[in-house]
Amino acid sequence: MHEQIQPMTTTPARAIRGEVTVPGDKSISHRSIMLGSIANGTTTITNFLRGEDNFATMAAFRAMGVSIEDDGQTVIVRGAGLRGLQEPGDVLDCGNSGTTMRLMTGLLSGQRFFSVLTGDQYLRKRPMKRITEPLARMGAQIQGRGNGTLAPLAISGTQLQGIAYQSPIASAQVKSALMLAGLYADGTTAVTEPTLSRDHSERMLRYFGANLETAGSTVTLQGGQELQGREICVPGDISSAAFLLVAALIVPGSELLIRNVGVNPTRTGVIDILQAMGGDIVLQNQRELSGEPVADLLVRSSRLKGIEISGEVVPRAIDEFPAICVAATLAEGTTILRDARELRVKETDRIAAMAANLRLIGAGAIEETEDGMIIDGVASLSGGTVTSFGDHRIAMSLSIAALASQAAVSVDDVSCVATSFPGFYELLGRVAVR
Repeated sequence: MHEQIQPMTTTPARAIRGEVTVPGDKSISHRSIMLGSIANGTTTITNFLRGEDNFATMAAFRAMGVSIEDDGQTVIVRGAGLRGLQEPGDVLDCGNSGTTMRLMTGLLSGQRFFSVLTGDQYLRKRPMKRITEPLARMGAQIQGRGNGTLAPLAISGTQLQGIAYQSPIASAQVKSALMLAGLYADGTTAVTEPTLSRDHSERMLRYFGANLETAGSTVTLQGGQELQGREICVPGDISSAAFLLVAALIVPGSELLIRNVGVNPTRTGVIDILQAMGGDIVLQNQRELSGEPVADLLVRSSRLKGIEISGEVVPRAIDEFPAICVAATLAEGTTILRDARELRVKETDRIAAMAANLRLIGAGAIEETEDGMIIDGVASLSGGTVTSFGDHRIAMSLSIAALASQAAVSVDDVSCVATSFPGFYELLGRVAVR
């Protein structure tokens, strides 16, 4: 997906100031297309994230006969109903999107047709056993490279049976894949996680009229439920807001208001962590939008201190750790991150990538551990040249670090940023005072 290499140099800032909105939430945008496509009637989506990952999901459902119109403002999905998808005439390309591939694998396992999912060179390296194994227990017929553990995945749709599954990891993608499969299964599907992962799928399934039960970290769903199309306004993505939160915290003299951000409690780990480090972040105008909690975030520059990050907060901030690592690098004292082994199997090994890159731009001592890192804070960074490893969150995090460095930071390739935050660098240019 990212053939064009785009280097980007970001210079230090004197302050971060202004009022901004961030693009729509990527997770919710994916799910709005998926559920809208298998619902009865029309789903209308505003503030949809027009990033490459979400376009991959949109293209996949169009290839299965769903009418999806996008005029640049509003996306209109004319649902095909639970059993209305058609066999695609070609392989479905998920691009760089793990969400597309994992959730679609669940959804496609219960169809009455054959399909194949592939992705770019990075996605084809990401682990798929975590979904193919429990789906196989439901009766799914999935083949893939590495004995079904790597994409491409070939799915022969079949009649599924509900199961009770104890997931070894807290993963919204695993849980969502099994719930989508559960819609097509006979009987009841229940997923129990070690700790609760993000619950966008549960919220949206309810919003579309499904009846599901949650108790602790277990969600239970009856098969065969029909969904009804809805109007969805997608809140701003807290994972995108995280970069701006960190930028305003680490650059002295900053004050930034980020409007309309999703503050789903399964996603606000980044706010909890940054506040625990001493970050001045205030939630204003809290409300609900399309079944999701939303607020405006007011953030002011703060003297951060190192903390220990472990346990249940980790899955609630899993995508934000590249940005949190930047905050930790400039915090007073030592930050210890544990229980974050999941970071090693993201778009890249984010523990190794952040440790290596932060050292290149003048960070203090950084020790990698199997499931996290130990970061000694420094007063300032020196700047330098780093590599994104084709990972959008690595690229944006290092560009944020530049704002509080003594000299510019050049990232070798930022084309990957379009997967989640198109317009990121333009927005940064608007709020950075130089």
